[in-house]
Amino acid sequence: VQLQASGGGLVQAGGSLRLSCAASGTSFSIFRIGWYRQAPGKQRELVAFIGSGGNIIYADFVKGRFTISRDNAKNTAFLQMNSLKPEDTAVYYCNTDYRRINNLWGKGTQVTVSS
Repeated sequence: VQLQASGGGLVQAGGSLRLSCAASGTSFSIFRIGWYRQAPGKQRELVAFIGSGGNIIYADFVKGRFTISRDNAKNTAFLQMNSLKPEDTAVYYCNTDYRRINNLWGKGTQVTVSS
């Protein structure tokens, strides 16, 4: 399965964005999907996971602000981001565990939060 993140943009602090992760290929529903982000000069970091059964893990810095979800019928995962802060500025990626372990990444989508 290949994944493409979209939905990024420029937003003011306190605003919201909804990112989408569209998957091509089959068997999307069996994969755990992770959202990651990489800010300039920093390492890529985990934002949230959603498992095939819907179990969810969030990084502490997004708890209560971001919501991860998936629609297996549409082969798409989502990241709803509310109460955005300037420090959320980064390129956001979605990925499966297999692709992440093998260092296979899509282009990502840029999120810029202005103060």
